[in-house]
Amino acid sequence: MVDPELGDEALSPSGSVGRGICQQTGSDRSQSQTYSPRDFSSNGSVSPLDPSLHYEPQETDFLLPNMLYGRSTVSGPPRAKDAGGSGAPAESVCCMVLQILVPFVLAGLGTVSAGMLLGLVQNWDVFQEIPEIFILVPAVLGMKGNLEMTLASRLSTAVNAGRMETTREKWLLIIGNLALKQLQATVLGLLASLMAALLGWMAEGNVPLNHVMLLCSTSVSTAFMASLLQGIIMVAVIIGSKRMGINPDNVATPMAASFGDLITLASLVCFSQWFYSLIDLYPHVLYLVDLLFLCLIPLWVVISSKHPASHILLRTGWEPIITAMVISSIGGLILDKTVSNPNLAGIIVYAPVINGIGGNLVSIQSSRISTHLHLNYSPGEVPEDRTGCYSPCRTFFGSGANHRSAQVLLLLVIPGQLIFLHVIHLMKGGQTLPSALLTVAFLSASLIQVFSLLCAADCMVHALWRRGKDPDSYSIPYLTALGDLLGTALLSLAFFMLWCIGDSGSV
Repeated sequence: MVDPELGDEALSPSGSVGRGICQQTGSDRSQSQTYSPRDFSSNGSVSPLDPSLHYEPQETDFLLPNMLYGRSTVSGPPRAKDAGGSGAPAESVCCMVLQILVPFVLAGLGTVSAGMLLGLVQNWDVFQEIPEIFILVPAVLGMKGNLEMTLASRLSTAVNAGRMETTREKWLLIIGNLALKQLQATVLGLLASLMAALLGWMAEGNVPLNHVMLLCSTSVSTAFMASLLQGIIMVAVIIGSKRMGINPDNVATPMAASFGDLITLASLVCFSQWFYSLIDLYPHVLYLVDLLFLCLIPLWVVISSKHPASHILLRTGWEPIITAMVISSIGGLILDKTVSNPNLAGIIVYAPVINGIGGNLVSIQSSRISTHLHLNYSPGEVPEDRTGCYSPCRTFFGSGANHRSAQVLLLLVIPGQLIFLHVIHLMKGGQTLPSALLTVAFLSASLIQVFSLLCAADCMVHALWRRGKDPDSYSIPYLTALGDLLGTALLSLAFFMLWCIGDSGSV
């Protein structure tokens, strides 16, 4: 039921990860009206007594479910849905580029730093003795898309929906979802380590038990601590943005993308090296660490159950993140087999960059499409041109804002990756430049990856919406995991071709 005291700002639907939507103008807001409870029927819809009113479908967000946070926006005449219009405020191409460019650069610098760190530690004893850790890298880094970016998007939605106004409601929502995220991080960390051990056993035929325990301890500890640290940072950024009058949608998710890879990878390196130093003298420490985190699971379940929204996610939020973890682990197996070849070991620096950039770009497009569907269509209803067979031309050509954003995101790949490629070589010492063949191969792999991901996002988001599932909760984990798999596979192929023709990668 709508609270007549909230006003238009509380009623305006919010965006999600990197939606890049300009702020609504005063004239746009003046078209919305606030109605008292008597204007709505008992189920929250507009009363049929007044046919001139049009009910705008609200965001079917599993963290902000309609039955808990029911909000309706009543507007004037219905929009022409299939005429290329959108419920979101109009935005210029320049505004779109500026809002996309900032998180793109921030995330790129973060992934470059993560890649350089991975290149520095790949010859450490723990990575040489237990190569299955390389399988863990894409899966653990992928938790940024599965957990951190999703949390940032959900809390930003809560702020824009006016559900963090009172102190009690704000902290119930924050604590409940941080506890849920710690639960998901613990379970995902354990499953990722077991998946890495299984894939390592399938590839090598033997994985010692102490290596399995080190993988479990490292993965669970990394996932737990990195998730806790990033969660606290996200909460601070979102609350600070709210107090400063900044839309947290435009700030929180770039921060998650920027620091997520570096924080997670640094934690993975530190924990793996520490546990490796204990594996012979104090092996029982590894068992105690795993037992400690497992004993905390009931605590996180109890805390997250206190808030109705996070309680719902205890039952509905597992399918996408577990499936995404499995997909990322397959990409990790490809990375492990590639790095094991000394001639292809240089790939380790570039893998986080291509995977991170591809995942961040497709997250922006996925959220923009989801916003358009939330504002203009009821769950299960899609535009007429999305009911037939899929064609890539529909993703990039047309008059709608999502077509323009797909073009902008694809055009950002080449100049952006060129900058990051040269930054990597500058951080290596600046004595050499990337060779022409390496540059062409890296850009080609990135372009193919992002093109495929944008097409997949267009198809997947509409398919999820048609089935009544919230794309914000499902699409980002799937797409970032697919980005990890595609990016690692294409980059491995590119480096293999460079090795075959004798290119060293630098001049």
